[in-house]
Amino acid sequence: MGAIMIDKLPAPELATSQWFNTPVPLSLVSLRGRPVFLHTFQLLCPGCVAQAIPQVRRIEQVFAGSDLQIIGLHTVFEHHAAMTPVTLQAFLHEYRLTSPVAVDLAEEGMDIPVTMRRYGLQGTPSSVLIGRDGVILHQAFGVEDDIAVGARIAMAIAASLHDRLDGTPDATACSHDRCTTSASTASAR
Repeated sequence: MGAIMIDKLPAPELATSQWFNTPVPLSLVSLRGRPVFLHTFQLLCPGCVAQAIPQVRRIEQVFAGSDLQIIGLHTVFEHHAAMTPVTLQAFLHEYRLTSPVAVDLAEEGMDIPVTMRRYGLQGTPSSVLIGRDGVILHQAFGVEDDIAVGARIAMAIAASLHDRLDGTPDATACSHDRCTTSASTASAR
């Protein structure tokens, strides 16, 4: 497992060939304003099946009432003939994944699919946490501890778009060493 330090890079758009568990294809541009947890997996990846998929199911349950958008990306870079969309559909049903899942776009003559290359992913499972402003907050190869992942997701949910865009918290008055809520500044008037 390895976390990659990200320096406020915008998340590349997803390149997909098919979607499951959603009536319309999703795009990161259309999701701007919401935090996104992108997880990549393969059907025949032991770490994905044994650890990552169960973790994603827990994330789906814990953050169900939030505006977090969870997106699965089936990114096949080996055993292409065995991991078809038909097999993926059965897998999603059997493992009861309810969040949208896309098939990473394969290009003729390339073993590594497009989105996987765009993100520089080392393999599966991998995850990418994208902030409300479309910037990559965290990227990891392998399965990280549930508490660490949950804390990062909670912080991304708690962050407002305004905070991320200009550095000034919503409804606050800030000086160099502290910020007060609008309720505090209103009562001081």
